[in-house]
Amino acid sequence: MAPTSETLTAERILEATEEVLRRHGPAKATVVDVARALGVSHGSVYRHFRTKAALREAVTKRWLDRTSGELSGIVAADSAPETRLRDWLAALFAAKRRKAGGDPELFATYMVLTDENGTAVGEHIADLTSQLTRIIQAGVETGDFAATPDPGTTARALFHATGRFHDPCYAREWEEPGIEADFTAVMDLVVRGLRA
Repeated sequence: MAPTSETLTAERILEATEEVLRRHGPAKATVVDVARALGVSHGSVYRHFRTKAALREAVTKRWLDRTSGELSGIVAADSAPETRLRDWLAALFAAKRRKAGGDPELFATYMVLTDENGTAVGEHIADLTSQLTRIIQAGVETGDFAATPDPGTTARALFHATGRFHDPCYAREWEEPGIEADFTAVMDLVVRGLRA
């Protein structure tokens, strides 16, 4: 292996892993392929990620965290809770659509990886529902939303109720005619329910 002039970091390894997965798919991508792409030995990769499974879990988490990061800014925005809720769900839908339609090979790869990495997916969903909980709680505190015994339960119900617009199992439907109107109708229904 030719020595690399850049310091090998976990982030560089994850970037290379994503590219290798895009090229080879999850069934054929190996740690050796990642090392080759970086110009290092596979032992160097293993110093950062002890197993192939750990590397795949880290790249899955990184992919999921991008969406969480985009959405966290909306949660912290200084706008009305209803606006934040609508913006947050619209941004989640847009992010998932962008991933599915903008890079279908990588999206298909991540579908396989997320099936393997239930822990990363569970943490991602917990983070998303936590963000929703903060928006619901803010709405209750301002009086924009009706009081609820448990904003967390309401947030989880809302997350599940809008699953058609962010659960990857519905990705084929996201480009169908009328999906935007369906999303708007569900959002309007949800907001009316939260105000009740």
